[in-house]
Amino acid sequence: MRLSIKQFSVAACFAATLALAGQAHAEPEVMEDDAKSAVKPEQLGGQVVVGWIEKARILPELAAVKLKVDSGALTSSMHAVNIETFTRKGKEWVRYDVPVKDADTDELVRMEFERPVYRRVLVRGAGGKERRPVVKMSICLGDQVYEEQFSLRDRGDMTYPVLIGRRTIEHIGLIDVSETFLLPLECPAEAGEEERSKQKRMQRDESLVDDSKMKEPEETEEEDED
Repeated sequence: MRLSIKQFSVAACFAATLALAGQAHAEPEVMEDDAKSAVKPEQLGGQVVVGWIEKARILPELAAVKLKVDSGALTSSMHAVNIETFTRKGKEWVRYDVPVKDADTDELVRMEFERPVYRRVLVRGAGGKERRPVVKMSICLGDQVYEEQFSLRDRGDMTYPVLIGRRTIEHIGLIDVSETFLLPLECPAEAGEEERSKQKRMQRDESLVDDSKMKEPEETEEEDED
C-alpha cells in the first residue's frame, strides 16, 4: 500500500457508479486498441487517473492481465481456482491457481500462489451468501506497485479476471469512466524479485504474517457484480 493516500473525488465516484451499475458480467471485452487519448495527470492536480479497464501485473509473475475498475464494489476480487487452506507455523494460509489469458500475448497461463489469509468476508448476493478468504497481493499498475486486499473466488464466468474495488481505488486516484487503458504498463524492474523475496521471508518467519483482521468480527459485503 502506498503511504500517500489520495481520495478520489465524490463526483468521479458518482459518475463511475452510474456508468458501471448497469453493466452485466456478460459485457463484451474491451480491446486495448479501443482506448482514446489519455487524460494527463497534471490536468487533475497530479493525481493518477485510471480508465475503467486497465492492464496490470500480479506480482511476482510477469503475465499481464486485464482488470475492471468498479466503484460499486468495496473489496477487490481476483479469479482463483483450486483454493485450498492450510496451516503454516500456526498461521492460516491459502494456496490457489489463477488461470488467465496473458493480455500481451493471448497465451493461456496458470499462476500459482500461496498467501496468508488476511481476513474472511461474507459476500451476500442474489444467489445467497458465500464466505471468501481475503489475501493481500501486490499488483503493478502503470509504474506503481500497490499491495491490496483481494477476495478469492472463481470468476471464470466473468469477462475480467481481476476487479478493482473502492478499497484499492482510494489508494490509486481517480477513475475516468469514459476511457480505457490510460496507464502504460511500466513496472519497476525489481518489483517481481522484491515480491518473491517478501513471500519467502513470510514463509520462514510467521511473525511477519499480518493476520490481525482474523480476530475481528467477520465483515459482510454485497456481491461485487451482478
